[in-house]
Amino acid sequence: MAKTVALINEKIKNGEAVVVTAEEMIQIVKGEGAASAAKKVDVVTTATFGPMCSSGVYLNLGHTKPKIKLGGGRATLNSVEAYTGFAAVDICIGATALPEEDPKNKVFPGEFKYGGGHVIEDLVKRKDIKLKAIAHGTDCYPAKKLQTLININNVNEAILFNPRNLYQNYNVAVNLSAKTVYTYMGTLKPNLENANYCSAGQLSPLLNDPLYRTIGIGTRILLGGGIGYVSWWGTQHNPGVKRSEGGVPLSPAGTVAVIGDLKQMNPKWIKGVSFQGYGTSLAIGIGVPIPILNQEIAKFTAVSDSDIFTNVVDYGKAYPQGVPDTLGRVSYAELKSGKIKISGKEVPTAGISSYFKAREIADELKILIKKGDFLLSEPVAEFPGPDSGYKFKPLKVREIKGEE
Repeated sequence: MAKTVALINEKIKNGEAVVVTAEEMIQIVKGEGAASAAKKVDVVTTATFGPMCSSGVYLNLGHTKPKIKLGGGRATLNSVEAYTGFAAVDICIGATALPEEDPKNKVFPGEFKYGGGHVIEDLVKRKDIKLKAIAHGTDCYPAKKLQTLININNVNEAILFNPRNLYQNYNVAVNLSAKTVYTYMGTLKPNLENANYCSAGQLSPLLNDPLYRTIGIGTRILLGGGIGYVSWWGTQHNPGVKRSEGGVPLSPAGTVAVIGDLKQMNPKWIKGVSFQGYGTSLAIGIGVPIPILNQEIAKFTAVSDSDIFTNVVDYGKAYPQGVPDTLGRVSYAELKSGKIKISGKEVPTAGISSYFKAREIADELKILIKKGDFLLSEPVAEFPGPDSGYKFKPLKVREIKGEE
């Protein structure tokens, strides 16, 4: 009988499912072959932990007396700007939102030590948050000002919604210019003195399901330590890039949008971060189970760091102009060795995501599934795949006549 998600879930409920991490699957397939592994293993757990700028939280605050209409007004959370363009008491704060003034924390031009990602972390920590808001006032919402403390326990809803997470492969960032550059990939020293990368490689979810056979809209995931779901393909989803024979993309490709209840999440897996000279972000832990339905999927989940290659890109010159300048390809095995060779020069490498924490998440998800506390879900719709014609389209800037 062919394996299905429903049959695997029955095995999970009965405590019979064989669950391994993506790291463990590499050795199983290497030793026994993909066909044998497909029969033996039911679920492979994958994970990543790293900064994901395209993340944010929607809050429904509850009504005040007298009522206030925040929609169209202004609001801050711990002095960080929140977006109010919704209904009366719905607001949103993004991971990269910044305070208007931050003189105490601003120690470097363009640097902020506290922003939207830190507000989100403080919410998960159950800390009180200072809400300040002004509104224009209406007949049905007469209040024009609000100052209060809120926390995650006394707001109606706190929903983490991230439009773009889990990038399927990403660039290695270097700097060929003569000056230090400060980026979302970290500080890049001049004259090719360091190389930064950001991926869990062989543990990364979309690299273990490169053609989106099991991950799709509705996939249940471990999000920030709580239950979450894939809600759509992510922004900048670009599945049609060049791939290896095994289907692994050779440059940034697929992405996912995710959603979950922030009240369920654990501050261990939700961390505000600050990049010198760039701004703030949010580091998130995400675990994704992959049901082993057939031999092809078993083979995909045995991908190793030596099988995954990515592009080295100069962020000192070409990237800010939107034209990647590929200096060659390197494997994640090379990156994780601590050094790579570019243009004949040996360059030290550093990951801005944590492989150690990704491994922890994959192990945690494995335990939850084996205990019967986490069931798999079947996607209700597939992502656009490599042959779908779906492409990421860069913005074409057009002049507006009469305006500067």
